[in-house]
Amino acid sequence: MTEQTDSESRKLLRRLKESLAEDSAGQARLDHITQIIAEEMRSEVCSIYLFRDAETLELCATKGLNPESVHQTRMRLGEGLVGRAARDGRVVNEADAPSAKGYRYMPETGEEVFSSFCGVPIQRLGDKLGVLVVQSREARAFSDDEIYALEVVAMVLAEMTELGAFVGEGEALQALHTNPMMFRGGIGQEGVAEGHVWLHEPRVVVTNPVADDPEAEQKRLHDAVDQLRVSVDDMLKSVGEDPVDKDHRDVLEAYRMFANSRSWMRRMEEDIAAGLSAEAAVEKEQSTARRRLGQASDAYLRERLQDLDDLSNRLLRILTGQGNDTGAEIPDDPILIARNIGPAELLDYGRGKLKGIVLEQGSVGSHAAIVARAWAIPLIVHAEGRVTSEALNGDHVMIDGDQGLVHLRPDDTVVSAFRDKIAMQAKAQERYTGLRDLPAEAKCGTRIALHMNAGLIAELPSLEGSGAEGVGLFRTELQFLARSKVPQRAELAGIYSRVLDAAGDKRVNFRTLDIGSDKVLPYMKREDEPNPALGWRAIRVGLDKKGVMRMQLQALIRASKGRPLMVMFPFIAQFEEFKAARQHLFDEIERERKLGHVLPDHVEVGAMLETPSLAFAPRQFFEMADFISIGGNDLKQFFFAADRENERVRKRYDTLNVSYLSFIEQIAKRCDETNTPVSFCGEDAGRPVEAMCFAAMGLRSLSMRPASIGPVKHLIRRVDLTEARAVIDEARECGEQSVRGRVMDWLRGLDPA
Repeated sequence: MTEQTDSESRKLLRRLKESLAEDSAGQARLDHITQIIAEEMRSEVCSIYLFRDAETLELCATKGLNPESVHQTRMRLGEGLVGRAARDGRVVNEADAPSAKGYRYMPETGEEVFSSFCGVPIQRLGDKLGVLVVQSREARAFSDDEIYALEVVAMVLAEMTELGAFVGEGEALQALHTNPMMFRGGIGQEGVAEGHVWLHEPRVVVTNPVADDPEAEQKRLHDAVDQLRVSVDDMLKSVGEDPVDKDHRDVLEAYRMFANSRSWMRRMEEDIAAGLSAEAAVEKEQSTARRRLGQASDAYLRERLQDLDDLSNRLLRILTGQGNDTGAEIPDDPILIARNIGPAELLDYGRGKLKGIVLEQGSVGSHAAIVARAWAIPLIVHAEGRVTSEALNGDHVMIDGDQGLVHLRPDDTVVSAFRDKIAMQAKAQERYTGLRDLPAEAKCGTRIALHMNAGLIAELPSLEGSGAEGVGLFRTELQFLARSKVPQRAELAGIYSRVLDAAGDKRVNFRTLDIGSDKVLPYMKREDEPNPALGWRAIRVGLDKKGVMRMQLQALIRASKGRPLMVMFPFIAQFEEFKAARQHLFDEIERERKLGHVLPDHVEVGAMLETPSLAFAPRQFFEMADFISIGGNDLKQFFFAADRENERVRKRYDTLNVSYLSFIEQIAKRCDETNTPVSFCGEDAGRPVEAMCFAAMGLRSLSMRPASIGPVKHLIRRVDLTEARAVIDEARECGEQSVRGRVMDWLRGLDPA
């Protein structure tokens, strides 16, 4: 960039800053800005298009086009050259615009006399806000220096838009953060909740996008980067030398590499020289990196984008002083809204504090979903739109985890309907409470054992209150996910001992570390795998990283203190894996015996059946296993070859599909042949109709979240499983794909209870 262009950029930004400071209405300010840009860029036309909604751009101000087309000309995202720039997030620079592919002629604007066109996206950290356009009669391509100047201006316009500089009373443009909005997302955990927004990481607001003193801003940037580098170095020093900490160190080394990147620093210095403040320069580079790397197909590059995002946010908070502690008080009924959140941060909020969670990212199988289920609060994942941008701390919000809906600042009609639904669910829960001490015994006399899933000590009080007969699955990975480094053996032994203390004489099945796929330890390097769900995970990690498995098994043995110990290994795909894992456990028991430590009263070793292959294992496997738990979440996705994180395919396949139920029946029969106890563990076990069908197919034990035990028990006590099985068989004989229709018709014909 030349010194002349550099000076012109600062001059242009200085005039924009003056316009921002003027006491004028939003439309007048917007009109003035287009005039300033046209004059400084020596172009005959300058226009600003802003999003009216997520799919519609509107001409909001212009210098050079027909003034009557303002707020009248609209186009869809991707339509015309303007729509293309907005959709792709890239500059569109055409010397002969009317002949360019995708050009849309808008006669009301009078733009047909202008040949050249340059459209620059107005965006902020990946959020599309609009497009800045300059045009001229002369057929020419705009130079790199001119485009750079426009990108700097677009950055300032994005900040001004976010700050509400273009809205006012009676204005055509509506203010942000005021209107009712609805967002759709994936269902991470069912349930409904009403409360007020609490932003996990309040968005940094850049109130000074333009700076008058480049030298002072350069110093501020360098001081902040120095502080950032020191913090990264301190984190690295805190990591131990143990080999198990190697992955954590690798992640922090990547952070240090970015923090010391000369090219990253140079680009921000150039933006400051052009007239931006240090904060705006950081955010401009962050937005550019998101656009450049966000579309990369390479998983490694996308992961590096997350690293750069995190460092940029840290740097912005250093520069602005806007840390997580903003002075705002958390509301009494907080609903957490975040882009994403790690388990340690989520657990810091504590059980009973949050009413619900909304994530722009996340997944139905993530650790956030596991914690939400443990806390029995609704969770929405992959919330579409800009919920973290639109929401403000304290906004009224209602979330419907049953439908995957978020109502932000809802109107009175939505509020009334929503509260009616909450009241109905509360009334139903009162009915289930009365069943707590009664068995889940069907009218035919068949008794089903109902157990609860857990992963936190805080969940154990639900063991008594829910009526669960024991813990069918205790997820041990949460103690690993919630820490920045590998937990110590003594620490784990203490946790497992308290779990057994809380359970009393009730059974607890501990599942060993189930990591990989979408559950990645913060100190473990993520493997670049084309299909992580089918990759290096669970028992495969345990058998390869024997040190971690050995440490966990020792902790479990020492925690038992003479009590029964039930251990099951996750994601067993073949008999040999189970034999190897089982032998590891017995080897550790023998070592503990030689050390003179108290051993468990007796030991049971089980396996999670999560792959279809294990259902066809040799009979010896079923004879050797003390118990088997069907991991329904994984088994279902592998059975149907449908990724449960992919909404486009996940919902195509019904749990009550005839083939799937027949497969469950086959597993139950093989276990019956060897008298091997078998249970179904997963989200489907907590859905009453599905649970009843599993029982009809021969399963006599189910494990689910505590809140589901009441509804499941209520239905089982109402039905005759022999009749239910006859309905299922009839559907199978008729060649129907799913038994759901016939089962629901049959249930509707039963006497109400």
